[in-house]
Amino acid sequence: MVFTTRTSCIGVFMFFCLARGIYTQVYRNMSSVAGMYSASFVTVPNDTVAKKIARGLVENKLAACVNIIPQLTSVYEWEGKVQEEPELLLMIKTRTETVDALTEYVKRNHPYTICEVISLPIQNGNIDYLNWIGETVPPPLDQVIQKGQDTENN
Repeated sequence: MVFTTRTSCIGVFMFFCLARGIYTQVYRNMSSVAGMYSASFVTVPNDTVAKKIARGLVENKLAACVNIIPQLTSVYEWEGKVQEEPELLLMIKTRTETVDALTEYVKRNHPYTICEVISLPIQNGNIDYLNWIGETVPPPLDQVIQKGQDTENN
């Protein structure tokens, strides 16, 4: 009788450990994705500017991928008048924590006085693709330094 109770306790304990491990792994995968990456959108006047900004973002590790979407028409108000202009759209995939640096890069390299940079967090997607974004775009240096300091303090 004691052997059966002991075996049952060990079985329950092992099941609990296994279930907890699975829960931790699933939660870690889910929480590391939601909001960790962003899609940013930038309109540009022509193909030359589009390629210059796209290549610069990728080469400077501010984006993993930039899609250049041609043939848009933007309708907007500028200086009190409604304007209608052909543009291209850059769809940029990056880390959420890199969006500020990405925005500054675009502002420095864009011909418009006020350029559009809009970013939305990616809440879900192909985990392999999202992990690739994380591998391609390193965390900002201040994040790495902060993590190193946190490790040293513990």
